[in-house]
Amino acid sequence: MTNGHGGGEYKDLVVFLAAAGVMVPLVNRLKISPILGFLAAGVLLGPDGLARFSDALPWLSWATISDPGQLAQLSELGVAFLLFMIGLELSWERLRALRRLVFGLGLMQVVACTVVLAALFMLTGQPLAGAVVLGMGLALSSTAVVMPVLAERGRLKGVVGRSTFAVLLAQDLSVAPILITVTVLAALAQSAGLGGSVLEPAVLGRALLTLVPAAIGLGLLVLLGRIVLRPMFRSVARARRAEQGGELFVAASLLVVIGAGLAAQAAGLSMSLGALVAGVLLAETEFRREVEVSIEPFKGLLLGVFFVGVGLGLDLDAVAADPAGVFGLALAIVAVKAAVVFGLARLWGLAWRPALETALVLAPAGEFAFVVFATGLVEGVASPGITAAVALSATISIFCIPLLALLGQRLTRPAAGAPHDPGPDAVGAVPDPGEGATVIVGFGRVGRLIGEMLREHDQPFIAVDADPATVAAGRRAGFDVFYGDAGRSEMLLRCGVMTTRALVVTMDSPAKVDEVVRVARPLREDLILIARARDDQHAARLYALGVTDAVPETTEASLQLAENTLVDLGVPMGLVLASIHERRDQFRRAFQAATPESRRHRPMRALRNSQLNHRRPSPTE
Repeated sequence: MTNGHGGGEYKDLVVFLAAAGVMVPLVNRLKISPILGFLAAGVLLGPDGLARFSDALPWLSWATISDPGQLAQLSELGVAFLLFMIGLELSWERLRALRRLVFGLGLMQVVACTVVLAALFMLTGQPLAGAVVLGMGLALSSTAVVMPVLAERGRLKGVVGRSTFAVLLAQDLSVAPILITVTVLAALAQSAGLGGSVLEPAVLGRALLTLVPAAIGLGLLVLLGRIVLRPMFRSVARARRAEQGGELFVAASLLVVIGAGLAAQAAGLSMSLGALVAGVLLAETEFRREVEVSIEPFKGLLLGVFFVGVGLGLDLDAVAADPAGVFGLALAIVAVKAAVVFGLARLWGLAWRPALETALVLAPAGEFAFVVFATGLVEGVASPGITAAVALSATISIFCIPLLALLGQRLTRPAAGAPHDPGPDAVGAVPDPGEGATVIVGFGRVGRLIGEMLREHDQPFIAVDADPATVAAGRRAGFDVFYGDAGRSEMLLRCGVMTTRALVVTMDSPAKVDEVVRVARPLREDLILIARARDDQHAARLYALGVTDAVPETTEASLQLAENTLVDLGVPMGLVLASIHERRDQFRRAFQAATPESRRHRPMRALRNSQLNHRRPSPTE
């Protein structure tokens, strides 16, 4: 009788979860990227860390990870989830806004770094295919580490954040072609091994034929996704609206990621590539933001498993055996990439300060280097010995990203009184679909009319509604409407509430209006927050919750009836509008005075209202 139910088979997973519960809050308190915390946890808890002392201290075997293979499958899922989230961000609007930097600077960086690094590896005696695999892997940077580090240092706004994001986006777009290229290199090497040169037409033809099943599988995946994804999520959303589908939406999101990954594997492609394709297909649907909110916790945790696995792979014995070689190679990788990125950034018109800072944060290797290396090993085109050494140095370089970001900011800090040259691409920040737009919560009759008026006056907006039928109707009419529950802070953040100009809540349910207001106000005290109220009492309650303006239906209907009556009786329009505005202000002051808490928001509301440039008509108009 085996001891199969003693719990030992889940020990490493429990250790990881415990480490996540300790390390992530600790590094957050220290203002360090959680990714570095996971890397450090992998090093500390791995076979070359505390586990090496388990013979002397047996209890350490229960507090360390002894079998990294247990986390391997979860690690692969983490990478798939990261690529899926990247796919969700690859909207046409974002690509259009950054097309010059993405398809110019970004793609040129990938090509130039690959060529330079591959040439250097060939000089050390590596074959062409292996050198290209190493060069392509190292050409990529760490989106998962660089972006949080820049955000923590407040560098996402402006030219550094814009150029860095563009290059990382280009690298993300390059992952799929790189993985396919590795497969082509493997086919070429195999065909050449059967006799003949890799440049002969017959050899090239045999290599390309090996991609036919993968191409067919990828095409079927795209076709099936376009046919199935929207109806499936619409059905789940209807079930959720009937208070039956909260868990179903999460399950559907997980099904798409894992199912697309497995389908890609069956077609001879990587699981990560399938997840990326699924994300791109969902990016243009109305369910994109709800999917992002649903899988964010899983993505973060599973990606943490991936980085713990990277940390576990850091062979401390190898580092101790040749520290000069390991750190020297890491320094060489950083130096070569920094030089290439800096030169290209200057060529693309960036001033030297942002170009240097961009080059330093992009110089280390990225998480996809390990994916490319693993694919190269599986395909047999990468040498295990040199690949392991390069992966070790790449891991060391990732640990250096926060230090390089700090160094770049210090070196590029302009001297006092020196003119600041932001460069031609410095206008604006990293583009966000919701940035600067009004967010309308609820897109029924009231919300849609507000949207039509905003469009008539060229004011950008996005809308959120929890009714899939309403969302579908709005999108058919050409409006930018998304499915989701705006009563959650995660959804509002995904809709850009931190950069939006105003939030308008239009639902006909007073309880839902209150819920959205309670969530939105703490996120931004300076947010213009306008809400629909059922009656005077509801309006007073909304002012107590901190809205800028509450519009009670009963009061507005009475004022509209009075206005029409006075105009029909022959009273001049200017006098009527002035008196209506005056009476509306009296009601507003009465609602605000109904609760002492609202007084704290009055100065803020007065300032925001003045920014709207409202003009009261004169009696002579």
